[in-house]
Amino acid sequence: MSLAVVLTPEAQIDYDEAFDWYESKRRGLGVRFAGAVERAFNAIAAMPNMHAVVYRNLRSAVVRRFPYVIYYRVEPNQLVVVSVFHSRRDPSIWQKRV
Repeated sequence: MSLAVVLTPEAQIDYDEAFDWYESKRRGLGVRFAGAVERAFNAIAAMPNMHAVVYRNLRSAVVRRFPYVIYYRVEPNQLVVVSVFHSRRDPSIWQKRV
């Protein structure tokens, strides 16, 4: 049984901005990014504890083929995604959200 994946408003903004940026660079690249993120969501929903805790109670999962990391916490009935974050950005940005 997979847990539901819920994005915080900030994580949704991260995701939307990344999608738009990739799509503006090349038509269809945003769609590929979205697919990679969805595959990562599905993997962590199926096995939520497969990734180590990296900060407080947050775990991280790398998005394949894109320089993004998903930061999430496991709750009893859902996964809460705090950030879909570019790996080269200052981590203090997503850490302030915890």
